[in-house]
Amino acid sequence: MAKRAKKRLAREKRHARVRKTVFGTAGRPRLNVYRSLNHIYAQVIDDTQGATLVSASTVDQEAKPLIDGKDKSAQAQVVGKLVAERALEAGVTKVVFDRGGFKYHGRIKALAEASRKAGLNF
Repeated sequence: MAKRAKKRLAREKRHARVRKTVFGTAGRPRLNVYRSLNHIYAQVIDDTQGATLVSASTVDQEAKPLIDGKDKSAQAQVVGKLVAERALEAGVTKVVFDRGGFKYHGRIKALAEASRKAGLNF
């Protein structure tokens, strides 16, 4: 098995382990984060309905002009602020954070802190 496949499998196992306990309800949906090599994605998900309430990412047309020329951590901050604003518009103030099996540092941490600063509670 290639090293890249082992790393991906290990992250998926960590995510599955976290997802056993982290569950988004209508009152407190789950803020899920996925980080790829070049982009970062965030979704607010109600697991009882199986529906995504709001989402934001670096590939959003609304986010593109805001992230031009910024490093990846600054892009994650923009995405965190954007997803928090959209969640607040949808009436969501409290969420449970799902880091997706990634370490809580770097871009994941930047997105989480920007979301908190923008008004989300978790």
